[in-house]
Amino acid sequence: MVQVLMSPTMWIWRGMLLVMFMLFPGQVCATKEQERATDCLPSFCGKIANISRPFRLKGDPIHCGDRRYELNCENNVTVLNLYGKNYHVQAINYDNFTIRVVDPGVEEPSCSSLPRYFLSQFNFTDAYLAPVVYPYRAIQFQFSEVIGFYEKSLFKHISYLNCSHPVSENHRYVNITPCVKWESKGYMYAFAGNLTAASLEVGCRIKLVSPTSWWGLDENEYSYTVMNTALRYGFEMSWLHSACDDHCGNSSYGECFMDSSILKLQCSLSCDILSSLLTNCGKATWLQRIANGACKNSVILIYLRFVYEHHNMN
Repeated sequence: MVQVLMSPTMWIWRGMLLVMFMLFPGQVCATKEQERATDCLPSFCGKIANISRPFRLKGDPIHCGDRRYELNCENNVTVLNLYGKNYHVQAINYDNFTIRVVDPGVEEPSCSSLPRYFLSQFNFTDAYLAPVVYPYRAIQFQFSEVIGFYEKSLFKHISYLNCSHPVSENHRYVNITPCVKWESKGYMYAFAGNLTAASLEVGCRIKLVSPTSWWGLDENEYSYTVMNTALRYGFEMSWLHSACDDHCGNSSYGECFMDSSILKLQCSLSCDILSSLLTNCGKATWLQRIANGACKNSVILIYLRFVYEHHNMN
């Protein structure tokens, strides 16, 4: 058998073709899924007029949107099913990758209305290394030129408590008995903000927790009217990690974040450039990030390594 040896020049040309393929994958090939996605027009239901990827409306063509982000249209109201409970969609923000929903129990402008569902940040899986990634998260990984990288909580909590005795010295405990008719013995209070063990009064127990993202909630303003307004505004959740998967290739290792100053996704490399091809960072994951537009400045390093190794083979 005759073995054909390629000259260093031929290896260089091969390396250049590889680099071009990674830098401009869209000009080389396009998947059938991408081609079909261009046929998907935005859906609408009630006041939500632009339901598009990753969201989809039930009944949309099967290739449109992501089934994890499927919404329902019930009586001209956009409904999101979260942990088996139905919430009404108030807004979808495609610039900061959030969706705002409201508990249907507090939509009426009345202080006597109460949330139907018990929900807090502990219901969400927000660990980046979690084995199971749910569609929505309660925090976003962001970057600011002022403070650098940080995790932004998307909502606070309003807690309802039943106490065996009156609470008069803690002004953050707002008496809701005149407004809310709750069939329960004892004294009922509402607490704005995240309730900690230190702020839980002796003899009180939590009956209900509901989130809110209303910017006007002042934890030092002891008014149930304000709390009720905050609950009717609803709360935001993030699908940033899903957008990161599309943009950077893989968001499981915290390589993707949102630059809050320009409202754009940015990709970063969590593993060493040269060793990433040989370690558990994974060749496929690293190359996928390059193909999706991440870390293009580092492509030349792979090219040089490619040429160097094959040149030495000769």
